[in-house]
Amino acid sequence: MSNRAAIRYAKAVLEHASESNLENVIFGDMQSVYKTIQGSKELRNVLKSPVVKAEDKKAALVKIFENNSEVTKGLIEVLTANKRIDLLGNVAESFIDLYNEAKGVKVANVTTAVELTPELEELVLSKVKELTGSNQVTIQNKVDKDIIGGFILRVGDLQYDSSIANQFENIKREFSKSI
Repeated sequence: MSNRAAIRYAKAVLEHASESNLENVIFGDMQSVYKTIQGSKELRNVLKSPVVKAEDKKAALVKIFENNSEVTKGLIEVLTANKRIDLLGNVAESFIDLYNEAKGVKVANVTTAVELTPELEELVLSKVKELTGSNQVTIQNKVDKDIIGGFILRVGDLQYDSSIANQFENIKREFSKSI
């Protein structure tokens, strides 16, 4: 989850991107940054490590994101200078959230035990559009094997938990009440 400092950096980047008419480019960069950091436990560990020098972290990030815009590289520079480079993933996540909010896009977070197939993703997308009344909906799929099966759908403040793990927990609670 994003913290307040990450949100402030994300707002500054979004404002700069808006002034430069680069919102869509930076949005793509932030999606790339977020997915890369989320997809690599090693990278997250390096960014949080007090042993790895800040300049080494910066050099690695600049190399990893060398095809990204100068604004994104500038963000890496600023975070390094402010000794906050470990926030890069959170800044990217906050930027994505702020951008979607500004564009009126509803984001549906779907947690499943396995990756969604394109057909199932389309089905979930149409259901979320129906529930929210919005035609601008995107899906973020998170795989969590601990839910065993089923899914957890979250759109804004609404959550629907149809996971097998949740159903087991409900049965366990009912069992405990009757004993």
